[in-house]
This record gives sequence, C-alpha cells and structure tokens, in this order.
Amino acid sequence: MIRDYMIRGSLPLIALIISMQGLQGEWYPPAKISRQEIIEVSQQVLAMPDLPISAQEDLYRIRAVEMDWDMGAMVYQPQDISNIPTDPSGRKIGLFLIHGGSGDHRSKDKEARFLSAKFGFKVVSMTYPGRLYFMSADRNWPGDTIKPDGSVRTPIWHKDKPITRDQYDLVKEISLRPKYGTLLLAKAKPGTEFYYRMAGWPVAFEEAGKNLMARHFPTEEYSIYIHGHSTGGPFCFMFTQRVPNIVGVLGMETTPFGYIGRVQARPSGDPTGKTYGDMPFNSLVIRTWRDKARYMGPEALMGEGPEALMRMPMLMEEVHESWERTKHLPNFKGEGPVSFGSIQSLTEAAQATAKRLKLSSEETQSLVNQYIGYSRELRGLNVKPVPPVIFGIVLASADHTPHNYRKITLPMLASMAPRPKVRLVEFEAGIHGYSRAEPDLPMGPFPAAAKLWQEAITQGYYLNYAKEWGGISP
Repeated sequence: MIRDYMIRGSLPLIALIISMQGLQGEWYPPAKISRQEIIEVSQQVLAMPDLPISAQEDLYRIRAVEMDWDMGAMVYQPQDISNIPTDPSGRKIGLFLIHGGSGDHRSKDKEARFLSAKFGFKVVSMTYPGRLYFMSADRNWPGDTIKPDGSVRTPIWHKDKPITRDQYDLVKEISLRPKYGTLLLAKAKPGTEFYYRMAGWPVAFEEAGKNLMARHFPTEEYSIYIHGHSTGGPFCFMFTQRVPNIVGVLGMETTPFGYIGRVQARPSGDPTGKTYGDMPFNSLVIRTWRDKARYMGPEALMGEGPEALMRMPMLMEEVHESWERTKHLPNFKGEGPVSFGSIQSLTEAAQATAKRLKLSSEETQSLVNQYIGYSRELRGLNVKPVPPVIFGIVLASADHTPHNYRKITLPMLASMAPRPKVRLVEFEAGIHGYSRAEPDLPMGPFPAAAKLWQEAITQGYYLNYAKEWGGISP
C-alpha cells in the first residue's frame, strides 16, 4: 500500500483511500524497497547494455553582482542523440545533478555516466562556484586542505584572482564539537576579494545553474528532472521555482529547502540548535578527517550496532584512509547559510554585497529578500509551485532518517501553499554516499534508485505538473 505522507488534518475515509491508491491507476513509487528487491533490480539494470556516450567538460564564465565568476560542469549524452528518450509530455529527458558538500562535478561522474549509458538521458553535472581546480587538467586539488606553512585551501572563484593568505584569519570553532569536532574556519577579512566573494557566491550559484540549464536544456525541447545530493539538495529545490522547465525532483539522500533542513538535521549537541550555517557568512569551513568521522561513526553504529566501538582503532584507521583517498576533492564548505537557512547570515551577506554595490535602502532590502529566498520556497501570485518530489533515503544515514522525514520534513512540505506532490521511498540498503559498493550491490542501491527515477518519469508521476507549469507552450 502506498503511503501518502502529505495528508494534513482529518480527511474523509474515501479521500484517504484515494490518496493512497491513486486516481485511475496513477503511478506512485513504493514506500519501501527491501534489500533483496534492491539486489534483484540492480542486477537487472547493471546487465542492461550500455549506450555509447560522450562526456565533455563545459567551462564558462558568468557575471553576477558585478563580478566575474569562472565555472565548470560536465555534460553527458548518448553519442547518437536520437537515443535521448522523451517523457510523457513529449520533450526530451534532461537530468541536472548537483553534488554534495565536499565535492565538484567529478563527485557525480560515476552516477552521470550510468544514467546516460543505461537510460539514454542527457545529464548535466554542475560544480559549485569556487570548487573547480582549474590549474590541473585532472582537476585534482594538490596536497592537503591545511598546508605545511599554516595556510589553507581556498576557493577559485576567478582564475586570475587567487585568494591569498593575507585575506583571512584562521579560527578554531568548538561550539559544535559534539557533532563536527573542532572546526577550522578561514574568516575572510572585510574589504578583501575573499570577503566579497563569500558575500556574493549565492547569486553566482543561481546564475550559473540557470545559465547551464538554459544552454543545455532549452525549454521547448527538454523537461528537466533535478537531483541534489546532500548539501546539493537545498540548491536543487532553490532552482525548481526559478527555471521554467524543471518539472520534478529526483531525490536520493537529498536535503530539502534550507529552513527545513536545519530542523531535519540530527542534533548538533548545541541546545540552541545552532549549525555551522549560522557562522558569519565570511567563514569558510576547511574540511579535515573529522568530516569523514561524523559520517562513518553513525554508519558503523547503524550497520554493526554498538559492537562497532569494539574495533575503534580499526574504525579510526578507516576514517583516515578514506580522507587520504578524497583529499584531491575541494573539501571546503561555505554553503551553510543557504543549506541551513540562516536568515541572519544570509541577511549579512546580502548587506555586504549591497554596500559594495552602493545600493539604495530599497534595493538593499530587495537583495536581502532574494538571499533569504534561496533557503525557502517562493510564495505569491503567479509563482511557479514546487514540483513533484520523490525522496529516497537509505538504510544507514545519520541525517536522513524515516523518523525525521515523517515528523519534520514531510509535514513542513505539506504546509506549503500550494502543497507539492511528495513521496518518501525507503531503500533498505546503502549509506549516505548511496553509490558506494557493498555485498551484492556493486554500486550500492543507486541502480535501483535510477530505475525508480526512470519509471517515475516515464509512467507519468510528473506529467500533470509538466503540462501546467513546465514551460510548455499552449
């Protein structure tokens, strides 16, 4: 039986039955997929023949808040573009992927290639502003995030304007230690390039994503189905109402809008509910092995139970080994104000940008509203509603638990006006990094999730929204 978690208050019994079963055979995803079912579906999908695909990096420059920003993405599609399938609205299927908090477009390379080769989708995988290492063809960041001379790794927002050591102070933050350990922050000094980039990147993020989708997924030709992993989720939701032909959210360990995500996230140990998104907007989090530990510890507990503590030395070694394998990724993070919906930090970032641009008080307030709007749904007349959503969550995820979704996430989404169509699917396998191999699952539960996405698209889960709000000309 399909569960409809979007029901609010009391409804007549017949309405409840209809909501659970669907009208006239309308397609809905299952509420749960067992591990055995995941294995069977994954084997079937992995056995499917691969289409020859092309993968090309797209390097481009945008203009936002009167600053130039160097950006990068990867574009995947069948070599024979006639193999790109269409959805029930008649337009080609385009998938837009946004990686998680520590990575760049390479973080979703395996998944993007899989989606294009197995199903023929055209896929665009975006990199956050500042995350791509333009100085090397392989995009690998050199060394460690903390350098021998005491400086730290910093974003590359503009290839010709590097962030130098004199532009920031290093601060150790211990207020969130129970969850994050000791955080190392690079705090940009007021008036520096670093400071103004930290204030302006939210607008650059919006403009970069819209630029990519406009160029690669023209409205009359493509329906866009968007996926954001983890921290990429709030930005995925931000785009849904700002790009006309985004018609659905393909969720898998996808954090919702920032103001919902801050409530959904597991407790930080701070009784005030503080998150690192509430740090001053000019604070860049420099990631270390501790960020591996805060995931691998709960995953070990969920997978092995308390006995995992009996192999603590081995677990600590695994944490450091995992860090060594991933040091070449960006591993810094400044997106907290949006991904945790911090009104104060977003307001201060907007005000700093407005001051640099010498905006009037009215223009400043408009910019503040724009920044705060990145972390929540847009409301009002003639505003494009949030499209249909499928949330997939895995078995061993510290932040994405069935309890939190049922008690927090889904009711908060249900309070929106209009209320979006949302379904929760529990995958009884996998960890937060949902494509990591485990016994009998070479790509984790991801192939089963990809098949679910394909069925949702082709079986019409998103169709009514696509017809009404998806940018299709009458």
